[in-house]
Amino acid sequence: MPLVPANPEGAAWPGVSMGMAASGKGLFLTTGHTGTDAQGEPVTTSVEDQVVALFENLKATLAAAGLGFEDVVQIKAYLKSFDPDFMSTYRSVRARYLNQSCPPTSVAVQAGLYDDRLLIEAELIAVIP
Repeated sequence: MPLVPANPEGAAWPGVSMGMAASGKGLFLTTGHTGTDAQGEPVTTSVEDQVVALFENLKATLAAAGLGFEDVVQIKAYLKSFDPDFMSTYRSVRARYLNQSCPPTSVAVQAGLYDDRLLIEAELIAVIP
């Protein structure tokens, strides 16, 4: 299934597509995922460890549907608060999981997450090839 970035001239950001054209049999949508361990507890060893746990949890959900990050067409992330250092870490970790013409990514600050130890929650949309 080809994913084709759609970037208007002058609007492309490195590592983010403004839009993504995809074709397939259907859509796969996740609920919000967080950086938790196997027991459902927030990973608190470092910011990077929590973001890696988030992406590993998303990866596991995709795999359960027979999908991978190559099938993802959109990511929405909800942050506890805006911090440039956190955003740098998030972008760095995200780049390990997605290629550099990665799907559109929205980031928003929300009033809070279900546990004060969590820094981010994310959900995604993938296309079923």
